[in-house]
Amino acid sequence: MASMAPPTTYCCYRRKSRLAGIKRSGGAFLPRITLSLDQDDEPTPQPLPRREIILRSSELAVVGAVFQFSGKKPEYLGVQKNTPALALCPATKNCVSTAENIADLNHYAPPWNYNPEGGRGRKNPVSREVAKEELIEVIKSLKPDKFMPRIVENKDDYLRVEYESPILGFVDDVEFWFPPGKNSIVEYRSASRLGNFDFDINRKRIKALRLEVEKKGWASQDSF
Repeated sequence: MASMAPPTTYCCYRRKSRLAGIKRSGGAFLPRITLSLDQDDEPTPQPLPRREIILRSSELAVVGAVFQFSGKKPEYLGVQKNTPALALCPATKNCVSTAENIADLNHYAPPWNYNPEGGRGRKNPVSREVAKEELIEVIKSLKPDKFMPRIVENKDDYLRVEYESPILGFVDDVEFWFPPGKNSIVEYRSASRLGNFDFDINRKRIKALRLEVEKKGWASQDSF
């Protein structure tokens, strides 16, 4: 009687597959193929669904609230007492102000005139109270870069607005001052509380506001 040799298990390796024996009832073996991906075969990342983007934005907002990205209101805001003017900007590049020297290209911005001589000031000038109401209307209706405005101080000759970013809750302080006896001039200052750079957000905001008040008859005292 001839001896029966045990069944042979076949196993071979290829670049993208591996064969191994699978024993069935009766002693027979069938091949099993296991696929493995090379680095070149990795699936292409799919773009995030819109819902996932919204959820991640909400998570960032929570992080901003926890770590207080809003910052603290600077103590020096408002009209300065020694020399009546708005505060100068810090050395960081995230602030523009009419109080700066005109040679400071990083921080200076020209004041506005709500009764320009070449415009309505010649025939139909308005009072400071009317001009202030026009400015408030523009502030409430405009959201540059989707920053939400909130008027936190409203005095006879002064306005302070907090602009909050939509995701992390960064806050910028924007001030407007109507100085007495200066030919309908409006001074302003727009500054971020945190960081060293603002990607020109403060300057763009001021420009957007100026373009809107110009529709009501205002003008810039100089080119921006």
